Formats: sequence, structure tokens, C-alpha cells
Amino acid sequence: MPDNFNAKEKITVEETDLLQEIMNIAFGRAASDLAELVDIFVVLNVPQIKLLKAFDLPAYINKEIMNYDKDRVSVVEQNFWGKFKGNAFLVFPPGTGKNIFYLFDGGDKSYESDHTHDMEKETFQEIGNILIGACVGKIAELLGDVTTYSPPRVVLETSLRGIVYDNLSDPDNMAIVLRTVFEFKEKNVNGYMFIFTRQESFAWLKTALHKFLEQYE
Repeated sequence: MPDNFNAKEKITVEETDLLQEIMNIAFGRAASDLAELVDIFVVLNVPQIKLLKAFDLPAYINKEIMNYDKDRVSVVEQNFWGKFKGNAFLVFPPGTGKNIFYLFDGGDKSYESDHTHDMEKETFQEIGNILIGACVGKIAELLGDVTTYSPPRVVLETSLRGIVYDNLSDPDNMAIVLRTVFEFKEKNVNGYMFIFTRQESFAWLKTALHKFLEQYE
């Protein structure tokens, strides 16, 4: 760990378990919001929590998506600010764009090919607004915080490495990564969500987690 990582800020096993449960609740809310919009069932995997150096984040994400073509993924990236601050990434495999678009247009495949790129990008932005906004917002709400967001940034069919590195302002800092896998059932669409919260949020996060737990004791 880097020298500037205070031992008092280290996230314990108990805190990690609690954060995982909060992530589970939050992503369930996000999936419900999306299901109402596109009338589709979303399958969720149990979220995972990992503490690592920010510098190791690109390698970690690449390992998690080992079955994807790393140079042709589509990525939705969004920054968020508050006491809980960081970056969120949605990562989709190659060729997902058209299937994502069909979810929102009711299955109409007659749109003009000249506009395909723009339509797919707009649809990914909408997915990002719903999934990231609902998930991060619910985590913040459960922990007594309010967040603001940058507009989602969408990059289609590109290499993930450069996008992630662009967001590492201090690669020596520690990061908490919240990761889950989601699938739109029977629509052949799946992806990963990674929420990367920065070390400067750790002290607040520990306090907020314990306040959350006190409500049920």
C-alpha cells in the first residue's frame, strides 16, 4: 500500500460485507428502474467489493472481462461527486450496440444505417443515466449523502485501457471497486458495472457505514 494510506482508513471485512449488501440493494433499485422503462427482466449477480491501488484498476477490469475482446468494448463512463465520489463504468462486449438500441425502440430494425452510430450512442447514454444514476444515487441515499453527476461519456468499440487510465488522477491512491455483472434476460445483452470510489472518501465511508448499521441494532 502507498505510504499515504492511513491504517485507520483501511476498510474492514465487516465494512466490506456491509458495503456489498448496500450495493446489492442499490443495484436492485437500478435494475427495477430500467425494467420499468424497457419492460424487460434484468438478471443480477451478487456484487463484489475489492480494495486495490488505483494504478491496478485497468488490469483488474481487464481480468474481470477476460472473455471480451479488450480492443472492441463499448464503455459508458460517468463521474460522480459528493462525500461519496468517484467514477462508474459500464462495459459491454463487441456488437452490443444494436441489441441495446432494439431494447428501446420496441424491436424496430428499420432505422437508417447512416444514423446507427448516433442512435446506439444515445441509447447507451440512456442506459448509463438509468443504471449508474440509480445505483450510485441509491448507495449515496442509504449512506446519507447526495451526489451530482457529469453527463455520461460513451465510447463505442474501443480499447478500455485508455479510458480507465484517463480517470486515474493519482494512481498511487487506494480505491474501492464495486463490481457486478448484469444481463437483460432473453435479449442476448450483458455487461459489467464497476464503481470506483476514491481514497479521499474512505474516512467518510467508514463513518457512514457504521451509522447505517446502527439503525438496525
